[in-house]
Amino acid sequence: MRTRSRAARPRTAAALTAFTASAALLLSGCFAGAGGGGLAGGGGNAVNVLMVNNPQMIDLQRLAKSHFTPRTGIEVHFTVLPENDVRDKISQEFASQAGVYDVASISNFEAPLYGKYGWLAPLDDTVAADPSFGQSDILDPIEEGLRGDDGKLYAEPFYGESSFLMYRKDVFAAEGLSVPERPTWQQVAALAAEADGARPGMKGICLRGMPGWGEVFAPLTTVVNTYGGTWFTEDWQARVNGEGFTEAVTAYVDLIRAHGQPGAAQSGFAECLSSFQQGRTAMWYDATSAAGLLEADGSPVAGQVGYAMAPVHRTEASGWLYSWAWGIQAASDRQEAAAAFVSWASSRQYEELVGEELGWARAPAGKRASTYANPEYQAAAASFYRVAEQSIVSADPRDPGLQPRPTVGIQFVNIPEFPDLATRVSQEIASAIAGRTSVAAALERGQELAERVAADYRS
Repeated sequence: MRTRSRAARPRTAAALTAFTASAALLLSGCFAGAGGGGLAGGGGNAVNVLMVNNPQMIDLQRLAKSHFTPRTGIEVHFTVLPENDVRDKISQEFASQAGVYDVASISNFEAPLYGKYGWLAPLDDTVAADPSFGQSDILDPIEEGLRGDDGKLYAEPFYGESSFLMYRKDVFAAEGLSVPERPTWQQVAALAAEADGARPGMKGICLRGMPGWGEVFAPLTTVVNTYGGTWFTEDWQARVNGEGFTEAVTAYVDLIRAHGQPGAAQSGFAECLSSFQQGRTAMWYDATSAAGLLEADGSPVAGQVGYAMAPVHRTEASGWLYSWAWGIQAASDRQEAAAAFVSWASSRQYEELVGEELGWARAPAGKRASTYANPEYQAAAASFYRVAEQSIVSADPRDPGLQPRPTVGIQFVNIPEFPDLATRVSQEIASAIAGRTSVAAALERGQELAERVAADYRS
């Protein structure tokens, strides 16, 4: 395995500005908090949490009110936003160190960078130091992604994930189709064509097309990697219009346009989840964390879904590595209450609470070895837990493609400029998916944007 630095250091003051450029366009008053009942003022018996509106977080919101607050006396005020919005809001809040929000749902992209800039409180001597928390139980790839260049731990995972292929095994059986355990993208495209129309109104596959560096480029960059493409070479040459990148995006766009869901240019994780659960698509390539939602009590497709490793083309594996995690703002004046919340929300005991009250399939897994060894979880997640665990532990953020990279990361480039860059390029890709431009034209524009970033790192 090749080794290189975790993240390249920004060369100019403009790098940090780019990190929050999109957030600067948004005023905090533009967003309405969900379910929080207003933000807490000063004092140590309340904590303000800013988080993404993923289903696992919605479960947490309910359970905090019924369990965490009665046990600790700490009120939790939640602001819950869609992914693209929450990313902008968090980057604005933490860059300014306003101290309004004590805790936020961040990822293994933000944690090292935010830690470098002093925006996060290290957790080594608080949450991680508590023997009852069990830091050694956290899976190594997940923990490593939340540490900074200085070795300090800047976030605790709520759940971890890789990516894999989900498919309606009942539909495929009825059509005489089978999915390999390790499919290629060519096989997936052929299966999508066969499954398209297998049931009234059913399309062959759902793939994200919504603009956003954490939306369409989460799955799409894994396709770029396995097709031999890269955003940047090791010596900071932009390759967005390179052969591998172009081949991957062309295959992705062609597959969506031929056999994907209607309105794909505005489909993200939530839209594909709904489409798959409601029987409108036969396959879905996305996060391993989605499986718990598909198999949960009350899901229309529970027991009908098969799971396979992330599709490949030229590499042996291609799944991403990601975690939604809890970071504490350095400027917060409620550090003790914030640490208590993080310790509870990331604990083994919280997973057990979800298992007992909501069903083990909905437990926020992907972060603890004990979860995958738990017989109750194994029984509830029998159809997917082995594939999910294998996908997570086999992901290699330091060597995700066919060539050396300048930074660590599978579905992202770990530099401050990446969110703005990838979001702008994703808008061009969405236009290609919608048929308003060609892939070649979209990537030519993307190359221009990427070259501006690369030139600064070469200087």
